[in-house]
Amino acid sequence: MTAEAAGAPSLSSAAPGVRSPSATDPWWSRPGLDVCEGRLAIAGHDAESLARKHGTPLFVYDRRRFAENAERLAAALGRAGVRHRLRFALKANPDPLALEILRPLVGIDACSPGEVTRAMECGWAAAEISVTATNLSDRDLDAILAHDVHLNLDAVSQVDRLGRRLAALGRPARPVGLRINPGAGAGYNDKLAYSGVRPTKFGIYADRLDAALATAAGHGLAVDTIHVHAGSGWLADGLAAFEASLEPVVAIARRLIADGQPIAEVNVGGGLGVPARADEPPIDLDAYAAAIARQIGDLDVAVGCEPGDYLAKDTAILLAEVVTVEERDGTTFVGLDAGWNVNCSYFIYKYAQELVVCRAAAAERTERVTVAGHINEAGDLFAEDYTLPPVVEGDVVALLNAGGYHQAMSSTHCLRPHAEALFLDR
Repeated sequence: MTAEAAGAPSLSSAAPGVRSPSATDPWWSRPGLDVCEGRLAIAGHDAESLARKHGTPLFVYDRRRFAENAERLAAALGRAGVRHRLRFALKANPDPLALEILRPLVGIDACSPGEVTRAMECGWAAAEISVTATNLSDRDLDAILAHDVHLNLDAVSQVDRLGRRLAALGRPARPVGLRINPGAGAGYNDKLAYSGVRPTKFGIYADRLDAALATAAGHGLAVDTIHVHAGSGWLADGLAAFEASLEPVVAIARRLIADGQPIAEVNVGGGLGVPARADEPPIDLDAYAAAIARQIGDLDVAVGCEPGDYLAKDTAILLAEVVTVEERDGTTFVGLDAGWNVNCSYFIYKYAQELVVCRAAAAERTERVTVAGHINEAGDLFAEDYTLPPVVEGDVVALLNAGGYHQAMSSTHCLRPHAEALFLDR
């Protein structure tokens, strides 16, 4: 984030370069990210010109997109008659200039003491913050319990630890949530399913539920929330698996309500994905909301919904310069002046990303290449066996869908610096 980011020009929807996409535009085109005279434009600004002015690698955000994504999701839940509490998973993007846009629209899903602090610094009240974390230490709990935020606990030992810390601090018992592992999940790939056949570290399994309830009762902790997170990045073809993961969770909620627990919320977590390539099926938000309504609609509870990537992912692109174009053993490598230290999507998660040559944003893709970064590791790749228009050294390339889990996860590995960030308003 730079000081200039806050002062970026604001353009109206009628400004040059800001228009609705047409049928002939690339699949990723939308207001605020489009092709203007053959060149990539972001919020009405020429992308390559931004790179030349500010240097690369550079994150460029369209701040309005955060709000559009939140408003679209809230509207779909409303149309389905789902009484909802929409929260932003802050880990996706904790930059204050992003949070400023989301502040009037959503609450916060936090997973650490630092995220609680950041949310409160950016204007959220404690009552608007829900904490769902894993492997919390006594130090973590002491920092979190300094604020009247809500806690969802994901292990029997964590329920016990919280009870003991409240007693040690002389604090009264408080209602808590339980994060359930339903044994079924959904994700962009198998690695990103947070529950399923492979045991994961997240959530209380059915065979441990009674122990969790007994531990909570022993500390005087009522249970007011049942939480689940099926996985991350799933798209339209993962909706059925997401809905299936809700069934055992709702059954537990019904049981606890019948037992007299004050269940006020069933939290379905986040995990909604954003297409990265033309052949990836986007989520129909009305179908998503209808699935939630089918499973939870007859319970007299609110539905917690905590997306991170869905609200943040397509808000930014990462601009990088082509510094190498060279054939190696039959493969053409396109080397960029950015590495996985600032864009870890493919390196860590195997998320695909679309790459666009800024000067030829809609040009025919005739060259098959592997796109690599400048970190000194063989796995520092952005795309393999991927088609691009012809590129030359000095071109500026945009990596789309860089608004979530990129800037937030940046490191200085190999002592490569963090990328600057520019926030634009349209």
